[in-house]
Amino acid sequence: MNSLLARFPRSPRNARVRVAPAASRPDLTWIHDGVRYRVSIWPEVRFEREVGPDEWCEVEPGEGVFASAALGVTGRQWRRYLEYVPATEREFLEKFQFSRMAALHVIVRCPALLEELVQVPALTAFLTAHLGLRGGDAPAWGEIAAVYERDGLFGVLQWLGLPASRQTLAILQHIADPDLSRRLLEPLRAALWEPEAIWALSHGATLTDERLMAACHALAA
Repeated sequence: MNSLLARFPRSPRNARVRVAPAASRPDLTWIHDGVRYRVSIWPEVRFEREVGPDEWCEVEPGEGVFASAALGVTGRQWRRYLEYVPATEREFLEKFQFSRMAALHVIVRCPALLEELVQVPALTAFLTAHLGLRGGDAPAWGEIAAVYERDGLFGVLQWLGLPASRQTLAILQHIADPDLSRRLLEPLRAALWEPEAIWALSHGATLTDERLMAACHALAA
């Protein structure tokens, strides 16, 4: 399916990627609510929770788990882990700080969206929070993939409750820091439907958190 934005060429997944010996696999590990979690090395990338001594089960992490990962996974751990990740994926993940683990989760669950997210990194936060934004009993990664395959990126925007327009994409592209706060997502989504807010966000400098908050607060006033 044709991209709705210009795409960067994507490196083959096995190109220039180090292969780690099994004994030295640089898994990412952290603690959440007293329980150990880990993410296995690329390309398997399984999100797992410890259920017993040397026993792990695959899980679908929630927002709390990702928040703990942001605090518990060190920069040194990430640097070592990313040595084994292909260049396109590595460069994308390096755009994130607090939400890097969540960004990894998104591109693992919806790999077809990676080339789009390289162009619009801020959209990653909306995908991460799609369960809270849309409601439902369980994450809908399969549905997101199906929507993208059928309707492209505009279809994904519409599914997320965002205006399906190039203007929306242009605004998201100009967000300076893709580590969008969860508390900004719903107000920003609402603002993107309002002509006054769209005009304010479309004109001027790069969109910082302060500018985004100001636009959202002006809408609510």
